[in-house]
Amino acid sequence: MRIKKGFVLREIAGQAMVIATGEASKSFHGMVTLNDTGRDIWLGLQDGLSENEIVDKLTSDYDISREQAAIDVKNLISKMNDAGFLTP
Repeated sequence: MRIKKGFVLREIAGQAMVIATGEASKSFHGMVTLNDTGRDIWLGLQDGLSENEIVDKLTSDYDISREQAAIDVKNLISKMNDAGFLTP
């Protein structure tokens, strides 16, 4: 999965924020705030990483079990997909 065109991650006042631009802004209004792991998951998808590669990065960067990282990645990707941020 990849991030749909028109959704961008920006750092605003030290917070990772997702905003819609262009055509995407016609159907999505507002902003979404991501915590550090959410930002890392977003960036991983943006870079074309697989879910497993993102899990590997999270377990490397944070004190988290592989099982918990996999659950967190799957949950956020599901929410992002439901919100219309992703494309296959």
